[in-house]
Amino acid sequence: MNIQYQYHPDHLKNSEPTVFNESTLKKEEMLINLGPQHPSTHGVLRLEVITDGEIVRDVIPHMGYLHRCFEKHAESVPFNQVIPYVDRMDYVAAMNSEHAYAMGVERMLGITDQIPRRVEYIRVLVAELNRLASHFVAIGTYGLDIGAFTPFLWMMRDREHILRLLEWASGARMLYNYIWVGGLFYDLPVGFEERARSFSKYLKPKLVDLKKLLLSNKIFIDRTANVGVLPRDLAINYGVTGPMLRGSGLKYDLRRVDGYSVYPELDFEIPVGEGAKGSVGDCWDRTWVRFRECEESIKIIDQCLERLTSDLKRTKEFDPRAVVPKKIRPKAQDLYVRAENPKGELGFFFRTDGRSDQPLRCKARACSFVNLSVLPEISKGHMLSDLVAIMGSIDVVMGEVDR
Repeated sequence: MNIQYQYHPDHLKNSEPTVFNESTLKKEEMLINLGPQHPSTHGVLRLEVITDGEIVRDVIPHMGYLHRCFEKHAESVPFNQVIPYVDRMDYVAAMNSEHAYAMGVERMLGITDQIPRRVEYIRVLVAELNRLASHFVAIGTYGLDIGAFTPFLWMMRDREHILRLLEWASGARMLYNYIWVGGLFYDLPVGFEERARSFSKYLKPKLVDLKKLLLSNKIFIDRTANVGVLPRDLAINYGVTGPMLRGSGLKYDLRRVDGYSVYPELDFEIPVGEGAKGSVGDCWDRTWVRFRECEESIKIIDQCLERLTSDLKRTKEFDPRAVVPKKIRPKAQDLYVRAENPKGELGFFFRTDGRSDQPLRCKARACSFVNLSVLPEISKGHMLSDLVAIMGSIDVVMGEVDR
């Protein structure tokens, strides 16, 4: 066996990484590579697992070889040209990422209050549609990870309706470049609101069926309840956010905490894990929170559609690019802005010099990267088969992990 130098959780105490080879492993332990996963599933990820028989003793995640280079790209092009690169981080929830980035640049320019109300409601509408699509991938592939094939087909079928809506609005199926700094690429197409409302009515009974088929399934409960329990204090210490943090029982959602865009005007709940089938913060709770968030997103979508077809109706005079700046050159400052993406807190740190239309520094705080870091802590002592269930419950996209 070749000597492999890998970082071990104990490196937090010791400055030197642990060396894994036949001399450091105990007689009954094995070093197993789980993965790498294919890019079309969870992304390029390899888990180096130390096992004692079927029991996991340690896990070392190796983020893979996508190399998006987002931050260096963002520092070499003007602010408005960064949005297509933002799309390619969490490519399953590109609208949400665009929304966060656009809000950050608008805040630096001081034009947040100038954004038309119709634009803000359209942004929230498409972001919540994309949140649904992201959670559908998370729940569908999670069922597939542990042997449930039918829910995956159902989720991909219903996600296709959303992708067609977003393609109709933006011209693209996944990488949209739709939410611009100061506005939108274009107003919603004529008839979009009616079709989105029909989709909302269609989806509500489908979620009831999903709950019966998957979340209430005894086999699914046995595979996920009391598995991968993430205590609330550990989640906070690791900086975990999104459904993983709320699955551990903490009602923390930036749509409420920061109250950005028009979310304070909308009525929706923040689901949290309650240990209904096992322990608070287990794999079942994390899946339950994502499922409940789908129901709450439909409520938000319905409210946005109501406003867009009543007092915020489209008019011939409405220009979604009216506030889009011709030249983006913010004053010298440091700014951090964040938003609630489907996987957690997506944040952007900007440093500008006041002279250039490019940021001196653009740092992305990717939720998948932070959430993945807690994997070793919640996997120890579980069976090797449970490690697959734990990994799937984190819902990572490697485009923003290896950004």
